[in-house]
Amino acid sequence: MLPDVVREGVEATLGAVGRVEAVGGGCVSHASRVEAGGSPVFLKYERNPPENFFRAEANGLQKLAAARSGLKVPAVLGCEDDAEGWAWLALEWLEPSRPNRSGWAELGSGLATLHRTRWSAWGAETPGYIGRLPQTNTPSSDWVRYWWTERLLPQLDRADWPGGRAEWIRLEGALPGLLKAVEEEGPSLLHGDLWSGNVVWSTNGPALVDPASYYGHREVDLSMMELFGGFDPACFEAYREAWPVKAGYEARKYVYQLYYLLVHVNLFGGSYVPRTLATLRHALRHV
Repeated sequence: MLPDVVREGVEATLGAVGRVEAVGGGCVSHASRVEAGGSPVFLKYERNPPENFFRAEANGLQKLAAARSGLKVPAVLGCEDDAEGWAWLALEWLEPSRPNRSGWAELGSGLATLHRTRWSAWGAETPGYIGRLPQTNTPSSDWVRYWWTERLLPQLDRADWPGGRAEWIRLEGALPGLLKAVEEEGPSLLHGDLWSGNVVWSTNGPALVDPASYYGHREVDLSMMELFGGFDPACFEAYREAWPVKAGYEARKYVYQLYYLLVHVNLFGGSYVPRTLATLRHALRHV
């Protein structure tokens, strides 16, 4: 059953609500397939979420769609961020399908196209979220400093890292040598949270959902894709055919993956500390 205030908001925007079925995809929020105005809709809703939580997601989806990468992005049909303590986001329903090799290749080449969408600075016009955690996006002309001050340091401070920060301070000093070489590639539009669960396989091809978008170095998305797996090699092959990565990616990959591991420490607890520490040491071996 939908909360009354959510139902009323959806009906005011999309028409009468009929059948409601709980579906997967609600790792953070409730998720349902809802008949609204005679059509199926994917509806996410939550009580007392962070400020502008769903609006940030809607803005990210709209940016991804405007990039015209060839990848499917569900249309934003309605959004309410504060309805008597409830918030909701209604998206185009994507009929599920199964991936195949051509679909994986389509995802890889489409992602390379997405990354060719540019901006004048690293960051974004507005802040956002990574999961339920705030993600600052203060624009910067310096990618190396951006990655430390806008990504690693806020999560490190939140994590209250056990055992001191000597290795992290060493990493901060090494970042120019690790990342400066790719700064010339410029800011690319990123999905920003590209694990396998945020790719939906639909009858219209691979679709991107749940972004944490901003303009950063394109290898951030590739590094996240490798972190927890789930992507077919055909995807990476198609990406590199469309836009090869520069030498040194294997070192940069660990630096980028540290952000997502720190996020997991902060969201899910200390079980992610050992892998985060191992990844930090992998990065430092390249210094």
